[in-house]
Amino acid sequence: MAINRGTAAVVIMCLLLVAVTLADALPPASPLVCDKVYGVQKHETCFAVAQAEGLSLKKFLRFNPNINCNNLFIGQWICLHAHRA
Repeated sequence: MAINRGTAAVVIMCLLLVAVTLADALPPASPLVCDKVYGVQKHETCFAVAQAEGLSLKKFLRFNPNINCNNLFIGQWICLHAHRA
């Protein structure tokens, strides 16, 4: 059974519409609540702090989604552990 390009395009569009609709219907994930903070010290980097705490950089960045690792400053509060609310 052969499907022409027009039919395939319509099927793909319908599947995308269903996927977007279902994604909008899902409840949002509960936010992370930080329960352990740390003040950045001189010459520290995101990677160094994460490594010292035993965190992967990916997890560290998930705890600190708005952090600019290229512009850390002394005394900046960062999250080292978080849980779902």
